[in-house]
Amino acid sequence: MKLEGIHHVTCITGDVLLNVDFYTRVLGLRLVGKSVNQDDPLVYHVFYSDERGDPGADITFFEYRGSAPGRAGAGMIHRVAWRVGAADSLAFWERRLASEGASPRREGDSLLFRDPEGLEHQLVVDASHDPPLIAEHPDIPREHALIGFDGVRAYARNAERSRDLLERVLGAASRSSTSWELRGAKRGSWFAFDPAPGPGRPGAGTVHHVAWGTSMAEHPRWHEHLLAAGVHATPVIDRHFFHSIYFREPNGVLFEIADDGPGFAGGGSIEELGRRLILPPWFEDQREEIEAGLTPIPDPRATWARKA
Repeated sequence: MKLEGIHHVTCITGDVLLNVDFYTRVLGLRLVGKSVNQDDPLVYHVFYSDERGDPGADITFFEYRGSAPGRAGAGMIHRVAWRVGAADSLAFWERRLASEGASPRREGDSLLFRDPEGLEHQLVVDASHDPPLIAEHPDIPREHALIGFDGVRAYARNAERSRDLLERVLGAASRSSTSWELRGAKRGSWFAFDPAPGPGRPGAGTVHHVAWGTSMAEHPRWHEHLLAAGVHATPVIDRHFFHSIYFREPNGVLFEIADDGPGFAGGGSIEELGRRLILPPWFEDQREEIEAGLTPIPDPRATWARKA
């Protein structure tokens, strides 16, 4: 079995409307799902991805309204790297992000910037040849759109401690003494460590966990494999959009293995993604109470027709 790179990255925001504006209007991702944190159903869980909500481009946020800014530290992911199609795209994004006050800066052949709550992102020119995962946006030419995750960087006190789990258990290939690639038949992405600056503090602008992708058929086998390898993993959890297994790697980063179904459309229309609050069936009897406590999120695409 091989993991299909990053399935999704889940983060924390203190202001869901600010978050929606940045990730849809500025970065051009599609709001593909509005739901709740299943462990705390009065908390929003929003999902952004490509046009179809595919694994590999899905960044998600829990909204803890008004939460203080966090700080990435040991055992936390501190940077999310995205692919773009060509070097010209870096210049496009540098101009666009500067106009939005995101303070982009070049680092070699990549572009670094932060979202409004301080979460760091990196744009790199794609060298993977994986199928691009693109969302449509009237202000972002298709050739410059984000096309999926490239990898994530985390802080660790001792990267070597994680080598056995990454290579022997998860099947990652070493790229250097502190970075690995997880690649399956369809996609791949990398995971890397940097020296930890000290302890972190969860909060707005931090990453909660990273999920690695697999198929619905292989997902139960991954659970058996983790337990056989001595990994302290959760049972398989039904997250409605997909199924999940959680565990911490030896440096403390929270990992998830998520499968590829049933997806955000759930047998419905791709065109309707992100327009209404979707609740798992076990929360439907609480819908009125849940919706009353959540900030209404307007459809980010509602103004597109007026731009045409």
